Amino acid sequence: MSLAPDVFTYVADLVQRRAGIQLDTGKEYLVESRLLPLAQEAGHARVDTYVRGIRGIERPADVQAVVEALTTNETSFFRDGSPFTALADDIVPALRSRPGGLPRMRVWSAACSTGQEPYSIAMTLADAVGPETSVEIVATDLNQAVLDRAAQGVYSRLETNRGLPSAMLVRHFEADGTSWRVREDLRRQVTFLRHNLLESPPFGGGFDVVFLRNVLIYFDLPVKQAVLDRVLTAMRPGGYLVLGAAETTIGLDDGWERVPVARGAVYRALTGAAGTTSPVRPFLPTPARAPLVPTPTVPSPFTTTGTVPAVVPSAAHAAFLPTARPSHLSAPVRGESR
Repeated sequence: MSLAPDVFTYVADLVQRRAGIQLDTGKEYLVESRLLPLAQEAGHARVDTYVRGIRGIERPADVQAVVEALTTNETSFFRDGSPFTALADDIVPALRSRPGGLPRMRVWSAACSTGQEPYSIAMTLADAVGPETSVEIVATDLNQAVLDRAAQGVYSRLETNRGLPSAMLVRHFEADGTSWRVREDLRRQVTFLRHNLLESPPFGGGFDVVFLRNVLIYFDLPVKQAVLDRVLTAMRPGGYLVLGAAETTIGLDDGWERVPVARGAVYRALTGAAGTTSPVRPFLPTPARAPLVPTPTVPSPFTTTGTVPAVVPSAAHAAFLPTARPSHLSAPVRGESR
């Protein structure tokens, strides 16, 4: 059973328009295998008839189902440990050295999937900043189901065994049957929202740090530029962008400068919200030390952090709804920027 050309063309156009995902010719079998369960659930024996039934109407629920079916979620605690080492050893000291110190730190974790990345950020900051600094982490993804699970903060033994040091498990988790739950004090720091990276962030700006790891590599050039522009407008001048090891802003946006850290891809925002310019201050990295966790080899593009298209490598991460709403298990994000 093969997918009709007009059906594949429509699906490819739909996910490109709604999520920035690119489906190249040759991915028909993946589209068919991913959409077949949806077709059967809707009472269709074939994907062709299912897609033709929703074509032209594009109800939000159908669009959501199709786009989510063409994505997969892969993440782990402290994935590629070097970004978290850079956060603790380089970024936090640089932020603290600014005039006024660091009374509040706001972090955005994009493509957060089931929450391991934002909780890893929170655990890192628990040691890196003092009690005088309040921490707020906004974590976004395209998939509401994974966001709801992330907000619960419950992980299996298999998940906690993937990258989580035993000392942090004991300190920041509590037993929950055969699973482990993130302690409430850590969960309170993280708010989970569904958000489209192709849209302007509706949850306020003023971010000191943005984690956007292993996302840009799946976008085409115009989408990369648009996403970086939106991220830049959500940041404080002089804020820091953490990308995946294979990603860069070079040649895409001149609003960033590369930061010399021992490991990882870190960039500093030269401008920020409302186009304000950050004064150029020398970045003095601290002496390199061992990562918080052992640094694995560069991950395959088939095991990318966050919610990304299953049809890698020619695909992109982005949520697809025009607005964001908080997970029903999370508190609302304050909209002000300070």
